[in-house]
Amino acid sequence: MPRPEPTTLRSASSALVVVDMQARLMPAIEAGDQVVAKTVFLASVAEKLGVPALFTEQNPSGLGPTVPPLKPFVEQLFVKRHFSAAREPGFFERLPPGRDTFVVAGAETHVCVLQTVLGLRERNFGIAVVADAVGSRYAADKAAGLRRMAEHGAEIVTAEMVAFEWLDSCDHPDFKAVIGLIKGL
Repeated sequence: MPRPEPTTLRSASSALVVVDMQARLMPAIEAGDQVVAKTVFLASVAEKLGVPALFTEQNPSGLGPTVPPLKPFVEQLFVKRHFSAAREPGFFERLPPGRDTFVVAGAETHVCVLQTVLGLRERNFGIAVVADAVGSRYAADKAAGLRRMAEHGAEIVTAEMVAFEWLDSCDHPDFKAVIGLIKGL
C-alpha cells in the first residue's frame, strides 16, 4: 500500500484510540509510567479540544481494567478478545462518526496496537501512532512495531506534536490551557 500524503492532524477530523492500557499489563511495559503519563496528557488534550476517544480492553478478566489515571477519560469502552480491535465484531460501529484519522496510543506496540492499526489502515483510515504513548515489554519489540506500522502508512508522532497540530494556532481559545498541560508533563 503506498504511503499517504503527509497531513496535519486536525481536531475536527481526529479521534483518539487508546488500546489496552490495563492494570495488569502496564507494570510489565518498559517505561510504562511514562507511557501512561503521555496517554493521560493526550486524553486531557482530546477532552479539552472536543476530540472523541475510544478505549479498548483486551480480556479484562485476565489483564484487569483500564489503569486508574485514565479511568476519568473513559466514556466509550470496547472490550475485545482479538488482538486487533478491528477484527472484533462491532468495533467499526463504535468508532466516532465523521472522523477519518485516528491517533493511537496503548500497549503492546508490537501486538494489539500494531494489529489494530493494520486493521484501520486496511479500511484506509489515516493513522498517527504516538511513539511516546505506546509501549512494549522490550524496546526491540516497540521499535519493530513502530517500524512496521510506518511501513504500512501510519505516521509516527509524539504527544506534543498531536497537541500542537490539534491546536493549529496560538489563537485557539484553549491554547493557554493546553500549554499548561504541556508544562505539566
